[in-house]
Amino acid sequence: MSRLQRNNQARPILPDRIVLRHLRLPLVHHFETSFGRVNRQETVIVEVHAAGLVGYGESPASAAPFYSAETVHTCLHVMRDFLVPMLRDAARKAVERMPCRDDVTGRSRRLIVDPTELPGIFARVRGHNMAKAGLEAALWDLKARLEHKPLHALYGARRKRIPAGVSLGIEDSIEALLERIRLFVARGYRRIKLKIKPGWDVDVLDRVRAAFPLLPLMVDANSAYSLKDLRHLKRLDRYRLLMIEQPLGWDDIIDHARLQKALRTPICLDESIHSPDDARKAIELGACRIINIKPARVGGPTRALQVHDTCRKLGVPVWCGGLLETGIGRAHNIAIAALPGFLFPGDISGSDRYYKRDVISPPVQVDSRGWISVPRGSGLGFQVDLRRLAEYTTEALKL
Repeated sequence: MSRLQRNNQARPILPDRIVLRHLRLPLVHHFETSFGRVNRQETVIVEVHAAGLVGYGESPASAAPFYSAETVHTCLHVMRDFLVPMLRDAARKAVERMPCRDDVTGRSRRLIVDPTELPGIFARVRGHNMAKAGLEAALWDLKARLEHKPLHALYGARRKRIPAGVSLGIEDSIEALLERIRLFVARGYRRIKLKIKPGWDVDVLDRVRAAFPLLPLMVDANSAYSLKDLRHLKRLDRYRLLMIEQPLGWDDIIDHARLQKALRTPICLDESIHSPDDARKAIELGACRIINIKPARVGGPTRALQVHDTCRKLGVPVWCGGLLETGIGRAHNIAIAALPGFLFPGDISGSDRYYKRDVISPPVQVDSRGWISVPRGSGLGFQVDLRRLAEYTTEALKL
């Protein structure tokens, strides 16, 4: 019996109220990629209320459609007008099909939907994976709280800690970047990722490798190159990188396969992978040797588990990427990254990497040796700070 089948037999969850919050949070330091520079992060927090409990999820789509076609506004629209009605319709049909009684009060349950059912329920909606992911993640958190279990335990994860990595953006100068690297190395981070783009790559890596010859290092291009840059990209082999993340088109697999044959350095795919099938095809074509799993990008925890299992079966390591999530999304990523196929430090850093005041308490912390403890409490294992959540909320939709 598979992990997902076992989860389907667990106690059903009963959402009765859903709140969608549009948050706007200032960053402690600007973050620049090949897409541009941002000084604040916008995101959507999803609350699912039931039985006196609240499950929290996050759709970290940002304000602009640069990394993904989705934005905070498309997420709010798709959840409000399509996904939430679909969820409630599925719950109504489930109650009609299988009436049951509450174990304690004897009242009929108004909603009987397990989070593993959501990909099927939402299948008619093409794309909009981040919108789907935020709602599903909240249901997973609620399910774990109802069952008095830590979230990672529902996924079958057993690790007590995960290694922390950090993603560093493009800076105003190489000297400024070197200072940022020194800061995070001193804090114990076990892997550094650098954003690159044409004009900010080889010269930067020359300086970084001279200063940090043994540092576990990778680069992320966010689709900034093409096969016309093949000769230039081959120069990156000299820097002993762990991997080069998504150097070519955001929706490409074919050209990445050609590039991977020309490089010694492993290619890691990120934006190109939206499903378990995408992962399988990329691996079979030789388009990558590593895959970055972002639960929000692939449509939620259920699909993330499936991508993980697909990659593990095919012998390809994975790691967990980040999208500047608040502590809520970060806690969900920690639970996923505790699975055995996650063999590289991810972009799961401490809360203070991005935010002076996070929306969870205590904040996510990295110890002096670069580890993050996997929380043992029910659900996410962190307390949501309702005051800070309200402070950062620009709009709340109560459904």
